Amino acid sequence: MASREDELRQLMTLSQQGDKRAYARLLDECQIWLRRYYARKIAPSLLEDIVQETLISVHRKRASYDPSRAFLPWLAAIARYRWIDQLRKVYRADETGLQEELLADPEEESVSAKVSLDRLLEMIPEKQAEVIRMVKIEGLSIVEAAEKTGQSESLVKVNIHRGIKKMNALVEQSS
Repeated sequence: MASREDELRQLMTLSQQGDKRAYARLLDECQIWLRRYYARKIAPSLLEDIVQETLISVHRKRASYDPSRAFLPWLAAIARYRWIDQLRKVYRADETGLQEELLADPEEESVSAKVSLDRLLEMIPEKQAEVIRMVKIEGLSIVEAAEKTGQSESLVKVNIHRGIKKMNALVEQSS
């Protein structure tokens, strides 16, 4: 695993220096890793779109990568944010149909983890779930959420951060 990590780190470093071949190879490797990462989290019909969106995010964020740090955790963080964005899109599109959209057909072996945003929100503390719903799903500002809940703006931000972190941990445990 370490050699793969070193190879990806080196490819990204070369890519940041303008090496187009290294960048093309890096994107190919990322695409393979992302398909595996999302296979258990996303319905098969949404897989290619989220992989492509994540690769676009990698492209946009490549200047922020620090070559002295591990590459895969950096990629995984971007992938988690894209996954949460995808959940939010599906949730907004059809609140009642979320589970049907995200859950794979029981016949499909490629997707074994069945994740529902509502179920995840029920598994974290209520104050965290409440502000995540308000800010991340309903689109309220931090200030508006603070006013509605009686929490300070800082506490709203902390609760969102901790709630999303807890949801990510729950998803990782189920994988």
